[in-house]
Amino acid sequence: MDQFFTEQLPDQESIPPGSKKNQLKQFLLELLQTVILSVIIFLVIDAVSSRIRVQSISMQPTLYEKDFVLVNKLAYRFGQPKRGDVIVFRVPINPDGEPYIKRVIGLPGENVRVQEGKVYINNIPQQESYIMAPPNYNGEWTVPLDSVFVLGDNRNSSSDSHQWGMVPLENILGKALVVYYPMEHWQFLNQVTAAAAEP
Repeated sequence: MDQFFTEQLPDQESIPPGSKKNQLKQFLLELLQTVILSVIIFLVIDAVSSRIRVQSISMQPTLYEKDFVLVNKLAYRFGQPKRGDVIVFRVPINPDGEPYIKRVIGLPGENVRVQEGKVYINNIPQQESYIMAPPNYNGEWTVPLDSVFVLGDNRNSSSDSHQWGMVPLENILGKALVVYYPMEHWQFLNQVTAAAAEP
């Protein structure tokens, strides 16, 4: 007599009770851990950096309108700005307004002179390969010990220290590091600095 064997399917009672429920719980727990970790990472990144959108032509040809820039908020907690740094700061004449972004030219205690299209620091002419065009204005300023002197790279279309004065160190919000959007403008900033001109 032929015998027929059929595969025995487990009945519902043989499935460990609550396994689907346990899987859902595990999934939700992992999802919650991922969300919490993401929030922590975001808060840490936000504590040390910020993102700004350029809204003027004053820093061309280095920065253009609608460029997005990553800013290091801790850059000057343990150090001072250097000549050539691109910084973000509260404007002394309107500290509650939109922050500005400019380049540091004069450091605390220095004498800055703009004459016949050239910038002089303590009477030493500077080479500035990053500017749009030589400045068409003249002036002389002494930088206080608690401030810096800033100019836009687009010298003749920039509201900066040559018009409204110095930027107190306490007004500086951070150092601009990278243009990250749009991709065709991607670049590290602060790679080029003013230097004494060749004799």
